[in-house]
Amino acid sequence: MSANLLAIFYLISGVLFILALRGLSSPETSRQGNLFGIIGMAIAIGVTFLSVGNFSTGFLYVLGFLLIGGSIGAFIAYKIPMTAMPELVAGFHSLVGLAAVFVAISAFLNPEVFNLGSPGNIKIASLIEMSLGAAIGAITFTGSIIAFLKLRGIMSGSPITFLGQHFLNLALGIILLGLIFYLCKTQISTWFWIIIIISFLVGVLLIIPIGGADMPVVISMLNSYSGWAAAGIGFTLENTALIITGALVGSSGAILSYIMCKGMNRSFFNVILGGFGGTDQSLSAKGKEQKPVKNGNADDAAFLMKNASSVIIVPGYGMAVAQAQHALREMVDSLKKNGVKVTYAIHPVAGRMPGHMNVLLAEANVPYDEVFELEEINNDFANCDVAYVIGANDVTNPVAKTDPQSPIYGMPILDVEKSKSVLFVKRSLSPGYAGIDNDLFYRDNTLMLFADAKKMTEDIIKNL
Repeated sequence: MSANLLAIFYLISGVLFILALRGLSSPETSRQGNLFGIIGMAIAIGVTFLSVGNFSTGFLYVLGFLLIGGSIGAFIAYKIPMTAMPELVAGFHSLVGLAAVFVAISAFLNPEVFNLGSPGNIKIASLIEMSLGAAIGAITFTGSIIAFLKLRGIMSGSPITFLGQHFLNLALGIILLGLIFYLCKTQISTWFWIIIIISFLVGVLLIIPIGGADMPVVISMLNSYSGWAAAGIGFTLENTALIITGALVGSSGAILSYIMCKGMNRSFFNVILGGFGGTDQSLSAKGKEQKPVKNGNADDAAFLMKNASSVIIVPGYGMAVAQAQHALREMVDSLKKNGVKVTYAIHPVAGRMPGHMNVLLAEANVPYDEVFELEEINNDFANCDVAYVIGANDVTNPVAKTDPQSPIYGMPILDVEKSKSVLFVKRSLSPGYAGIDNDLFYRDNTLMLFADAKKMTEDIIKNL
């Protein structure tokens, strides 16, 4: 295949990737966006294989492993429940980072194959590109592994902090830049391996101090890192499609991280260095467990909602765990028949990844015009008769506005406590993913409904 034709196909795949991102910006066009992305990637992979032009035994091995890996990925994605989607994304991000490291190692050890020079005499620009690609890839790999362990519950979601953590991360970053400089100057392989080892360590140090409430930002940030790692390796391989794809993923992930940090009142600089929201949680939880709560049942909830003029549904991770979105939609339909106005309030970080709740509600065919983001609906809670909180914990916790010692202090929350009545569906009084007690449990206008979210919702439907 000629270079000009190859460039044209790569340009087409790049345009399709841009259209995919545009489509994914809205639930209405997300399916079309996914389709554009699939077609773009199929073109990029197919053209890359055709550009090799030498169908040797080694080529067949690569094709075989591609089919095996693709089949495994498709099977995992098909079988994974929506509740586990965040850790799946983190796990796949780790593989992107590791792939970048392996490609960089291959290019460093065999530069002749990639037309980069010879061992000890590699082009300086290529050396910088592969060093940055390997470093960012290594950070993405170990950082994503830690995120996976936290999301999966294998590792505690509480922040792991120590004195001088920011300065250590900053110092390691400066050391990495210095090592890349010495590698370019001396081309001694030892520096290259040290860069990778330190980068693996930095990935761990960046993620361990981040608390569970901020994990959606971590997912977005690691997505950005994986994109930049791919772009760096794209420059090394002189692969236009990899450069375009990596740059799109890297920039869109960075922009999303910035938007989410702004929405959560977090410092973007702190996200880059790691360790935000890591204050002492014990102060926030102290003395809360002994407070009395009002305990209700499905009959009480049905009575309150049936006699309300407006109800706001606040979905959270508890809804995802119980797979209660379909029952919730059925309950809302029943309320509408009784003349009750029902809307949905979505917090930017509800669930454990951006858009988690939107996807679940779309799965249950909830009309898009009934779903509102925090800034669009927050003022409505003061005029709302009933707020039905179904598993959303940290994003409704009033201490974010009142307790400076709380790890979620300063994070904008849904003003659920301003509703006339709050129905809070939860299995127990245990703290949320941020590891802190929710002051909303003990408010006079809150009625706790202790049960599985799906079963409670179905029982309410019966009573309605």
